[in-house]
Amino acid sequence: MDYKHTLNITLSDKDPRAMPQRANLPAREPQIQARWDEIGLYRLSLERPAPRGTFVLHDGPPYSNGDIHLGHALNKIAKDIIVKYKTMVGYRAPYVPGWDNHGMPIENNVLREFREAGLTPDPIRM
Repeated sequence: MDYKHTLNITLSDKDPRAMPQRANLPAREPQIQARWDEIGLYRLSLERPAPRGTFVLHDGPPYSNGDIHLGHALNKIAKDIIVKYKTMVGYRAPYVPGWDNHGMPIENNVLREFREAGLTPDPIRM
């Protein structure tokens, strides 16, 4: 018996079945994104049968009441993982961005910026 045929040996880089030895993500990610866009992956995920129903995780505004920080990234990443997982296990899980945060934090920031710029809160300007 020739044991070399029983081993899972890395294939040559020239073999199309070969996995690259390095991920090289900066080069690969645009290729992967282009492929997903080409096949309409998000649209397909929403059109496929959803035996478990619909799962909606409403994604609130990213940083309406302060400066952006690492916690915002963690929040977005966690929501992305949850929605993708739910899609994989049979839910229709659309991305639902949200932009209403009762308006007050943003309104207060705008009024503060107006005051700093010497502007008055003119209803037409706002």
